[in-house]
Amino acid sequence: MSFPHAHLLGIEPLAPENITAILDLAEEYVTLNRSDTKHGDALAGLTQINMFFEASTRTQASFELAGKRLGADVMNMAMQASSLKKGETLIDTALTLNAMHPDLLVVRHPQSGAVDLLAQKVRCAVLNAGDGRHEHPTQALLDALTIRRAKGRLHRLNIAICGDIAHSRVARSNILLLGRMESRVRLIGPPTLMPAGIEEFGVEVYDDMRAGLDGVDVVMMLRLQKERMDGGFIPSEREYYHRYGLDAEKLGYAKPDAIVMHPGPMNRGVEIDGEIADDINRSVIQDQVEMGVAVRMAAMDLLARNLRARRAG
Repeated sequence: MSFPHAHLLGIEPLAPENITAILDLAEEYVTLNRSDTKHGDALAGLTQINMFFEASTRTQASFELAGKRLGADVMNMAMQASSLKKGETLIDTALTLNAMHPDLLVVRHPQSGAVDLLAQKVRCAVLNAGDGRHEHPTQALLDALTIRRAKGRLHRLNIAICGDIAHSRVARSNILLLGRMESRVRLIGPPTLMPAGIEEFGVEVYDDMRAGLDGVDVVMMLRLQKERMDGGFIPSEREYYHRYGLDAEKLGYAKPDAIVMHPGPMNRGVEIDGEIADDINRSVIQDQVEMGVAVRMAAMDLLARNLRARRAG
């Protein structure tokens, strides 16, 4: 299984065959995770450090579980209370990490490009767990695996991404991945939450939910971050839900077998109706959580293979 990259910093550098390699290996890890043993040895003897400069219970827990199931020594560094508060630069942090000889570094950072900078300075494989408004590659990959398992394919689907596109690294990574896999992407949201020049990404843009959802195979809702609600981007939560929240009436415009997704955590009654979120016939939100562990196992496995090959060579 070929994966030529030293790091996983974003979807942008990945060719379609790289994406498929991760998803195919993740399928094997879905099977492992559903077995009684749940443990492999792909990362045996390796050290994984999780550095989350932004809090994220779901992503950090998923990466931690993925590393432990593959036999890595996993350490979580509490970056919010770390040396950075005392003025340490990212470069100093990288030098400190090099002295610890980690093998895999999982990083979430509020600044776009910070993870890439770290990757240039450390002597290990780096995985981007979300950087600013830039990318969140493993989220897009787990979304892709969820879609592929539900629909049997990733190409030639009509997929709607709805909500706060402008501030969403999840949306950016999904737009890149789904476009690369030859699916058509529609973006739906208020003009205030749509980035300038977004049409250049080869997507269709709608500010009307019903028109945007007409005939789609997948409805992917995005979290409306509380900090955006106070910034004049939307009139009110109630008005937002009325126009852009997913309820049964709006979902009725999608295909009868359309699936509903959300990266979590959800604001029920703001982005999505609670009954839709819990509808086992339409919602794959819990599947996304399960696929997250398998995808992160696959990504770390492939990067570890490359790391060992480089060190051996």
